[in-house]
Amino acid sequence: MKIPSTKAQGSGVPSDPVPGPDPRPGSVPGPEPDPRPGSDPGPEPDPRRWLILAVASTAQFLAVLDLIAVNIAFPAIGADFRSASTAGLSWVLNAYTIVLAALLVPAGRLADETGRRRSFLLGMALFGLASVGCGAAPGLGWLIAARVVQGVAAAVVVPTSLSLALPAFAPREQATAVGVWTAVSAVAASSGPVVGGLLAALDWRWIFLINAPVVLGAVVVGPRLLPRTEPVRAGQAAQPVRAESVRTESVRADSVRTEPVRTDGARVEPVRTRAVRRLDPLGTLLVLVATGSLTTACVQAPEWGYAAPATLAFLGVGVVAGALCAAHVRRHPDPVVDPALFRTRGFTTAALGLLSYFLAYSAILLAATWMFSGVWGYSTRRAGLAVAPWPLTVLVVSAFSGRIVRALGERRGAVLGAVAFTAAPLWWLVAAGPSGDGAHYAAGFLPGLVLAGIGAGLYQPVMFAAAGLLPARRLSVGSGVLMMSRQGGTALGVAALVVVTGGARQPGLGDLRAGWVCAAVAAAVAALAGAVFRPADDKAARRH
Repeated sequence: MKIPSTKAQGSGVPSDPVPGPDPRPGSVPGPEPDPRPGSDPGPEPDPRRWLILAVASTAQFLAVLDLIAVNIAFPAIGADFRSASTAGLSWVLNAYTIVLAALLVPAGRLADETGRRRSFLLGMALFGLASVGCGAAPGLGWLIAARVVQGVAAAVVVPTSLSLALPAFAPREQATAVGVWTAVSAVAASSGPVVGGLLAALDWRWIFLINAPVVLGAVVVGPRLLPRTEPVRAGQAAQPVRAESVRTESVRADSVRTEPVRTDGARVEPVRTRAVRRLDPLGTLLVLVATGSLTTACVQAPEWGYAAPATLAFLGVGVVAGALCAAHVRRHPDPVVDPALFRTRGFTTAALGLLSYFLAYSAILLAATWMFSGVWGYSTRRAGLAVAPWPLTVLVVSAFSGRIVRALGERRGAVLGAVAFTAAPLWWLVAAGPSGDGAHYAAGFLPGLVLAGIGAGLYQPVMFAAAGLLPARRLSVGSGVLMMSRQGGTALGVAALVVVTGGARQPGLGDLRAGWVCAAVAAAVAALAGAVFRPADDKAARRH
């Protein structure tokens, strides 16, 4: 069946795919294929899909690495900027974290509207320029400003990278693809202290400058490799641009009705289209204020104090803005975050599950770092190597996650991953002791790291792949929502661990045990979300 395209003459609006009759005599039109990723039957996989995934994963790696690796460079940055206060230095990390969390959803929406490849390449170029600006910063103010720009660029790149890569894979391969993508993220997060320590030993500026050649490679290769999509209209899936032998009749430029005619003269059914989706500036502002204020409250509370006026003020502004945003999106005809996203039960469950999972994840990672460097007295480099079995296990498990999920089913795979992740802090609660010798590390801590790696390798791919349950026109903004769950959970996990450990700079073993209990509870909630996660129901409902 040949698919002609239509366009309102003079409108400047990209063409829509329009179903046309089969010109063969006696042919019977069949049902249209569902264009949304994850549907069954799905589109043929792109032959370049693994290269596309490699470029997308590289962007994800850089965005996450620059979130984690900077922590280890604080002493070196402080030595260069001797007049800077500890509070001022903290904004080198916090500016990036807050801006990234606040812009993920609006940036995902913008990518859907302007074209994902275009947004991804612009975001990567901006990320590279900001990284060079960080590396060349003559003062702390310049460095913080460049980190803000880095956060803006990362917010564009992170949700767009998944929405570009996922549709290139057949539905049966998507769990494996997301497994690789999340494994790269997990490796970046877990290896951040190691990479940051090694680069900071040379010069802390290399943490940022090392990004430039990687970004340059992605920007050069991207235009030739990444699929090009046009801006999305309301009710339309983003489609690759194809030249079709069709023309349209002359119609008013502002009309929403087109009369497509094939070049062989056969008329096809008229189709009603809409102009490019309207922007939602008020909704975007409310999302920014809500997420930015809540993230700021979580990130700054350990320094300001949890009952400090500034903390309570940001928390209150975030809650009020969130409530106003929820009311606004229900009334707006095309809101920045469509409530229909959350009518897909599997997607909503995944967003809540990822929030709980990353709360546990960030608490476990920080507690492990404190255990090695504080309780056991490891050097920064040795502490980074001690945590390395975690990301290595993630890499191994992610390579087989697609097969495991297909064999067990998505729900059972997610539950198995969350249970393994819950078992990690429980193992340390029972087995970890005050001694940091090699034997105690091997028996008391290493098994927990392996369990955490197994959990990450199984749980994250299933939950992040829930973006594929959404229509293709919402894929980037849906990815942004899932990423915001990750960022929000990460900030909450660090804040919760600081509260549980009493705010000590180097918590003792007793404090860390309380933190492991908190992490185990959060991981158990993620397991509960996995138990009620039934993406097959959403796929079946979408087909009928």
